[in-house]
Amino acid sequence: MKNNHSPNWRSVSYSRHGREFPRLLTWVLALSATILGTAGGGSLAAAQTDYSRAYSWAYEVGLKAYTYGLPLLAFNKTFLTMTSVNVPTNGTADGPVNVVNNQTTLNGPGSAVVATGANALSSIAWLDLTVEPQVLHVPLVTDHFFVLALLDPYTENLVNLGSAHNTSPGDYVICGPRQRHRRIPSGTYRIDVDYTRIWIIGSTQLKGTNDLANVNKIQQGYTLTPLSKYGTNYQPPYPAHPVTTPTNSVLPTGLQFFDSLGQLLKDFPPPPEDFEALCEFATVGIGPGLMPSHDRCLSAETLRGLQDAVSAGPTQIVSEAKSLFLASATNHDGYFLGGFGRYGKNYKLRAVVSQVGLGAFTPEQAIYAMAWTDYDLQSLNGATNYVLHMPLPPPVDEGWTLTVYGLNGEMVPNSINRYQISNSSTLVSNLDGSVDIYLQAAPPDTSLENNWLPTPDGAGFEVMWRLLAPKPVEIESVLDGSGWQPPAIYPFQ
Repeated sequence: MKNNHSPNWRSVSYSRHGREFPRLLTWVLALSATILGTAGGGSLAAAQTDYSRAYSWAYEVGLKAYTYGLPLLAFNKTFLTMTSVNVPTNGTADGPVNVVNNQTTLNGPGSAVVATGANALSSIAWLDLTVEPQVLHVPLVTDHFFVLALLDPYTENLVNLGSAHNTSPGDYVICGPRQRHRRIPSGTYRIDVDYTRIWIIGSTQLKGTNDLANVNKIQQGYTLTPLSKYGTNYQPPYPAHPVTTPTNSVLPTGLQFFDSLGQLLKDFPPPPEDFEALCEFATVGIGPGLMPSHDRCLSAETLRGLQDAVSAGPTQIVSEAKSLFLASATNHDGYFLGGFGRYGKNYKLRAVVSQVGLGAFTPEQAIYAMAWTDYDLQSLNGATNYVLHMPLPPPVDEGWTLTVYGLNGEMVPNSINRYQISNSSTLVSNLDGSVDIYLQAAPPDTSLENNWLPTPDGAGFEVMWRLLAPKPVEIESVLDGSGWQPPAIYPFQ
């Protein structure tokens, strides 16, 4: 598929499914029934050995299934939380399905969005394409970087509309898997997707507090209209019983984790490349439409292995995150830096990103670099002062930011209300043009204050670089470590 959104682009289909996949899925389910339904006799010792093997196998496969399924459940958890608010256009990113819900105020401490940026406002929409296509209107956006990313339930970034792809203003008809036959109005653009639920994550550049009204006006231009209402003065219906406070959904635990995964895999069929993993999961009763907690063919030891796998799952994800971080830190001066948004069969990376940056954009839109330690892999803490020496700024077309977060993902309250340093900050340069950035809890010398980014006093924290619209010729070298890299973090006295 080409992300070609030129004025002549009228139709694009993003499909990860082939015609053969329903048959493959049927085979997986048959395999599950055959394996789980096989009972053998034998001595007590043999039975005990079988139980031990059953537990070990279920635990091993269950951990793999946990990593595989976590992004899908995190996606669903976010959907349930955000759409529990049923009032459209309420000034937050929460709201009903098939409505663009705009965050209209500045980000700061206490934001509901984890690891949110301070230089952009979010526009969020959850599409339900069960009944009919939805028409997304993209206004003419000038002098502001913007992106409207379409994600599937597996957190795979499907399509990006926005500045990086020179998207034409106009109306984009988003058609679900059973709507390929639907004709679209003349003059509109078509986007075919494989799922009835799509998450649109929009971000519009904010150039300081004085720019707020301009960005809000741009956001008002992002709208959704049911195809049957296209061409009318459609307004989303207002609920009879308004709910303005979101209900926080939680991830299921125990066997219910795999029960929920089975339902989601049924509702949103996996892509064909996941077939091998699904075959393995099926041997312990995990798969599309399967519910281990209700499966009488599963032995007690198998069920116990699955339960223990879910209990160990969060610790495994932390371990996988550490492993990915250490591998990245070697090439990226102590940072977890990579191309996110499209994962293929890299289930570990997908799971980790779902926990540290759910909905991350692809490198063409933004490159992210995160650090929880200094260059020597010592945990960052506000009790220590740090310096970052930046010889050259990042190679970007639309700017860059450096933000500090507490370990809970929230911005750090501070006396000067400074939550990031960016390309628009008034920084003091060294004689050679380089810049030193200071991370510390207490104010530095007056001469250094412009380059100071406050950290939490005596507490752990993380930092995140965002490179907006990296220069296309530089993306590969930034990602492989041979080009520009975020400056290493060193303790500073």
